Amino acid sequence: IALFRGINVGGRNKLPMRELVAVLDELGLTDVSTYLQSGNAVFHADDAVDGDRLVEEIGGALHERHGVAPQVLLLSPADMAGAMASNPYPEAEADPKTLHLFFLAFPPPAPDLESLAAIQGESERFCLEGTVFYLHAPDGIGRSKLAAKVEKALGVPVTARNWRSVAKIMDLAEALDSGTA
Repeated sequence: IALFRGINVGGRNKLPMRELVAVLDELGLTDVSTYLQSGNAVFHADDAVDGDRLVEEIGGALHERHGVAPQVLLLSPADMAGAMASNPYPEAEADPKTLHLFFLAFPPPAPDLESLAAIQGESERFCLEGTVFYLHAPDGIGRSKLAAKVEKALGVPVTARNWRSVAKIMDLAEALDSGTA
């Protein structure tokens, strides 16, 4: 699973998904499919592929061919399934647009959770579990002061998806693994 940050957001870094699929195909990835225009892809890769190298290759190819340089975060289906299973706010799944998972590039060495707690909205809840930051924002993420400060407070690159998107991406990955995609 590849999560791309910073493409097709606010009219900037435009990249049609068919172009993303073409780049991933050119890099030798197979059975590529995407979800939404914001940059979510699932694919098969050779078991011997080095994840860090693949991130560099994807980023380099997108920059070279399309002039965009999004942050790319790779997850295995097991990583995504684990993030879903570890959701500390399962009751929020009923309203999936209020539950957000921020996927971290690596574990934060010195997360400043106190600064987030200081600006936390009355109805908001958050939790950091390994390389996933969970935010339940019932009043909406657009109104959340906390959501805008997550990356700075954690000190690592992040990309966020709401619960609906995470579930749909996981569905795509499971279909791909079962051969029904």
